[in-house]
Amino acid sequence: MSFLSFALDAATLSTALAIVLCAWRLVRGPQAIDRVLAIDTLYLNAVALVVLLGIRLQTALLFEAALIIAMLGFASTAALSRYLCRGDVIE
Repeated sequence: MSFLSFALDAATLSTALAIVLCAWRLVRGPQAIDRVLAIDTLYLNAVALVVLLGIRLQTALLFEAALIIAMLGFASTAALSRYLCRGDVIE
């Protein structure tokens, strides 16, 4: 077992644990702001998990998928935050 394989396993496990904890905060969050931050952290962890899987499988397609997840996650977080602050998304 190489060091890279061990590092990928450890990173995947810790990212999966972070996803579980963020999902718990999403369900349990006392306020809407907590839930928005949980969604934001969830998409960042999903990007990390897809990148780790791309490294493990040695394919470039998953890196493009991670880029799409990151762009959609940013746009949705910005829109949801704007909706919670102002009550509308488009001025």
